[in-house]
Amino acid sequence: MAAAASVFQRVRTGSKIGAQYDQEGNLIQVEIREDEEQSVKLAEILELLLAAGYFRARIKGLSPFDKVVGGMTWCITTCNFDIDVDLLFQENSTIGQKIALTEKIVSVLPKMKCPHRLEPHQIQGLDFIHIFPVIQWLVKRAIETREEMGDYVRVYSISQFQKTHNLPEDEEFLQRKDRTVRAVLDVLEVYKPQRKYRRQTDAEELLDEESRVHATLLEYGRRYGFSKQLKQDDVDGQKASLAGGSQATPTGMKEVSEEDDLQAAEEMRIKTLMTSMAAMANEEGKLTASAVGQIVGLQSEEIKQIASEYAEKQSELSSEDRSERFGPLQQHRRAVASLNKQIQQKTKQLEELQAKHTEMKPGSDEAKRKLMEATELSEKLDEELKTLAEAEAEADSSLLEKLRALVTMNENLKQQEQEFRTHCREEMSRLQQNIEELKTASGNETEEEKERNELIDKQYNTDREKLQKLRLLMARRNREIAILQRKIDEVPSRAELTQYQKRFIELYSQVSATHKETKQFFTLYNTLDDKKVYLEKEVNLLNSIHDNFQQAMSSSAAKDQFLRQMEQIVEGIKQSRIKMEKKKQENKMRRDQLNDEYLELLDKQRLYFKTVKDFKEECRKNEMLLSKLRTKGAS
Repeated sequence: MAAAASVFQRVRTGSKIGAQYDQEGNLIQVEIREDEEQSVKLAEILELLLAAGYFRARIKGLSPFDKVVGGMTWCITTCNFDIDVDLLFQENSTIGQKIALTEKIVSVLPKMKCPHRLEPHQIQGLDFIHIFPVIQWLVKRAIETREEMGDYVRVYSISQFQKTHNLPEDEEFLQRKDRTVRAVLDVLEVYKPQRKYRRQTDAEELLDEESRVHATLLEYGRRYGFSKQLKQDDVDGQKASLAGGSQATPTGMKEVSEEDDLQAAEEMRIKTLMTSMAAMANEEGKLTASAVGQIVGLQSEEIKQIASEYAEKQSELSSEDRSERFGPLQQHRRAVASLNKQIQQKTKQLEELQAKHTEMKPGSDEAKRKLMEATELSEKLDEELKTLAEAEAEADSSLLEKLRALVTMNENLKQQEQEFRTHCREEMSRLQQNIEELKTASGNETEEEKERNELIDKQYNTDREKLQKLRLLMARRNREIAILQRKIDEVPSRAELTQYQKRFIELYSQVSATHKETKQFFTLYNTLDDKKVYLEKEVNLLNSIHDNFQQAMSSSAAKDQFLRQMEQIVEGIKQSRIKMEKKKQENKMRRDQLNDEYLELLDKQRLYFKTVKDFKEECRKNEMLLSKLRTKGAS
């Protein structure tokens, strides 16, 4: 009757299913592999999760399922993969929630390219032997992902810090930057080019580019003695004169005349350009035509003429100073030739030094790299020596002496081993040399020995090929065995099928309880709705009687009519009552009939459970007898 009582047990919505019992009233337990190997694997899994940073596995109140599934969910989330599971999932979930949770986790593993296969029932059944490789791979992947994201997170945190905070070095740099920028701007303002002259608007347009350049330079107060084109023509003329030989004119007279002609032509060019210039108004101590014209307002043409004559006088004075600076032309030429020779020598030296620099640069870089490595190694060794010195100061002196003696003995043994290896190599080379000498001394082999050696080689090659074929055959058989083993593993075992059956029974019980509860709610709703309809009819009837009572009592005819109507109403109520009682009797009979059928089904269920139990017992006896027969047959 325990099973019958559990069927009519009321289950509230959202509540978990109560404990399930078999036909004998025993509690049905979920099959879990509880052996020593499973416990060891569980401990290793928890150690891996703690090492990876999932400290929730330390909580003793959690079940192994919650720890393992929580760790897997945490690792998957750390690897930047989306999973439709709340990280702080509900603990002690129902069987349906556990199945849904494990299926979501298993569906994400192929997306992460996990090399290990895992099934939902293995997680739910706490098969830690198969769960351990997956946990190990997930932890390794999570650690790698955190290392990859470490630099990015560090740079992002630094940028976020710099948005709202400043270091003292940054503030000092900003202060120095402002001062430096102001100083540079002041220097540029002081030493910027100042315009002294401006071309007049009515001056003729300059056609060649060289004249426009000279005019622009003259506007800013810069003058040049000779143009580049004239200098080049002068150099070409000198080369031609040197090529002429004895037919050329005397050198000194020709150079002086050419220098005077060039100087005169350049001075005429400057004078011509200065005639079209007017001094700027901001020149201190100088009067300009525009300033005088603005002040006087009259005779502007005369004032412009006087200003241009003044500029011409200034240009003449500057040209005289320039002519004094030039000196003898011949001395200048010698100086130029000497400087050109020095430039060529220095250029050649520079090229040689650059070639040596390019040759020495790789060696220098390699030496720098080795120096840096040696420096780092030296620093590490210094640190280790410091730590060893500290440990030596703290440790026992007798123990240190013993350790030093052992280290010295170890070094001596290593040295002896190295010497012994060297001696063995020398001895081996000497013996091989002796063997070669003996072979050469013994002379050629006899025909019988050659045939015997050939026969041995042939037999060896044949056996070797046979061995290779056997290895290939064995590898093929191993592959076939592995395929068959995988196929066998894919077929669920009896324990797994039993577990599946129990899980489906639990799910069916839960669905049945929910369906029954929903049915009861529907029935209750329909009953209350019918009750409401009848109460509304009763209220309407009473209101009608109350409203028509005073009018019916006014006369005898109305009173008789009112009484007849009341009798008809009472008769209708009686008919409705009879119908409802009839319907009640029919439902009661149907309920009794269903109850009888249910009791018959319960009897059949008990018989089924008893038959299954007997069958299992007989199967166990059969297996015991078969094992005994095998042992007797083997003996």
